[in-house]
Amino acid sequence: MFAFLRTYSRIEKPVLLVIAAEFFIQLVNATFMNLQPLYMKAEGFTDSEIADFISWRFAGVLLLALPLGLFIKGRKVKNFFWLSSLGVPLFALCIIYAVHVKATGWLVVSQLLWGASFTFMQIPVLPFIIRNSSVETQTPAISLSFSTWSLAGIVSASVVWALNSTDPLIFNERNLLTGITLAGFAGLIFMSLIRMNEQTVVREHSRLDLRSYDWGLIAKALIPALVIAVGAGLTIPFINLFFSGVHGLNTDVISLWNFAAALLVAAGALLVPQIKTRFGYKAAVPVTQSFAVISLVLMATTEYYSQLPPAVWIAVGCYLLRQPLMNIAGPMTSEIAMKFVGERNQEITSALSAAIWSGSWFISTRFIFGMLRKTGWPYVDIFMITAALYAFGVFLYFLLIRAWSKREAENG
Repeated sequence: MFAFLRTYSRIEKPVLLVIAAEFFIQLVNATFMNLQPLYMKAEGFTDSEIADFISWRFAGVLLLALPLGLFIKGRKVKNFFWLSSLGVPLFALCIIYAVHVKATGWLVVSQLLWGASFTFMQIPVLPFIIRNSSVETQTPAISLSFSTWSLAGIVSASVVWALNSTDPLIFNERNLLTGITLAGFAGLIFMSLIRMNEQTVVREHSRLDLRSYDWGLIAKALIPALVIAVGAGLTIPFINLFFSGVHGLNTDVISLWNFAAALLVAAGALLVPQIKTRFGYKAAVPVTQSFAVISLVLMATTEYYSQLPPAVWIAVGCYLLRQPLMNIAGPMTSEIAMKFVGERNQEITSALSAAIWSGSWFISTRFIFGMLRKTGWPYVDIFMITAALYAFGVFLYFLLIRAWSKREAENG
């Protein structure tokens, strides 16, 4: 039944250790994604204020992404993982304190530095895996790296649910955020175990020679991600607020469903190599993403009849379908993008991808979501905008996969 796990046992040890460190960074990330909005709401912040402050986290990634992508070309990147493993939990603790004492200026600075620290793992990790993995282990390693988000979500949500449901006063949002953030420092232990001769790529041009990159290929690879990222920024950081505000769910109940969703996402991510082998990119990516869009629409429209008892169950069921279906495509679309742009464009593509996601989320959370909620827009209307953008992004990914397949066939 679990024979597919043998694929992951062949991943090179240094790569596995980096992915383990990435897991603890994602543990902090997942916990903040789930609890920070609820924590800030409990501390008296409004929806628009929450969106405003959280947006600065994505601004930190946006400001650093392109310079870092240019800087790491042809360089070893392991030391950046050290910076991320230290900086993410450190500045997360600063955020927790700043929210509690209402130090809004320090809150903005801490969010910026948190995002910058996260970037030191987010951008170099994919080029690192591709450089230091064999052809046979690349797809499993990329899938395992992507699954750290959902695996961290499983651990985070289960701990939050178990403790908060036991005693919501002692294990409130602030204490849970603090405890799990302290556990995030464990990533430094795995970094200390890495022993390797890190592989790099030969630089044919100066890092600052922007003419050396194939911008046409890069644009084609990243435009679908841009469209989907804008939509995601309107929804993903605020799903917990949707369940809390529309369906009246408490932190422990939301955490229970987040645990179930993360479990499904992790299972789906680990099966990506088999899904890709059996169905191919052309079928696997658009089919899973299309059903994810349908699930999002059905979840959002429960706001129309939220007063009826079945509404919350339909919303939760659609959420549990949407999460794994959308995330299954992630490793495959990233791998396609890396293959489509070619080796010399991979670092800059990874950097621009991070910039696109963070920039889109910054704009979506700070300006679009915050403004729409401030002017009285219901969640359902905002989520429907996301669904429309997702649908267009799915179509663009289908065109990208078709273009890559055609090029591969022509090259033999």
